[in-house]
Amino acid sequence: MNLFTLLGLGLLLGLRHAADPDHVLAVTAIAARTRRVFPATLLGVVWGLGHTLTLFMVGAGIILFNWIVPPRVGLAMEFCVALALVTVGLLNLGHPRQRTSDLDRGAGRPPAGRAFVVGLVHGLAGSAAVVLLVLATVREPGWACGYLLVFGLGTLVGMALITTGFALPVATAAGAWGGAGRLIRLSTGALSLVFGLWLVYHVGWRDGLFLTAPHWTPQ
Repeated sequence: MNLFTLLGLGLLLGLRHAADPDHVLAVTAIAARTRRVFPATLLGVVWGLGHTLTLFMVGAGIILFNWIVPPRVGLAMEFCVALALVTVGLLNLGHPRQRTSDLDRGAGRPPAGRAFVVGLVHGLAGSAAVVLLVLATVREPGWACGYLLVFGLGTLVGMALITTGFALPVATAAGAWGGAGRLIRLSTGALSLVFGLWLVYHVGWRDGLFLTAPHWTPQ
């Protein structure tokens, strides 16, 4: 596989990776706090930066220094994703009443810091699986690290497209009906919370994070 084909594949797979359910649920719940299109796009970009940062740092460590991720550590990273989804969901459902009107008008400040932290967590949890995919194709460490960066770029672009596509109908609905922003915020929060609680159970007990013999497959 030549260099350009490899990097093109990384970009396309990064775009696809952005659409993973846990990514979409968390980021759309955060983006639901603003009905403006550009701030929503910015949240997708900021999430992508956080995701790429931890993905590259941990992935490069595995590639260059042969770091080993034990099953319990891998599950703990995935458990952090579950906790992030639960937290984002609760914040959407329990936002202070005095600031709700600002969010429904789109006047609230976009929570970029929250998007960045959630991106960090997602990148950390997904790093091992991405590296396994890279090492199945590429043996040269420099090319493998370059692939990680392009993959991260694809994920960033993909999430920016997702949040933009999410914000466009939200802005239209909120313009037609003043309560649409609050309804969307509560709906995305509930979905994030439910999916996060399911992940807590799945990672904690089905995969065995809190049991004596954990079993983990990077994904």
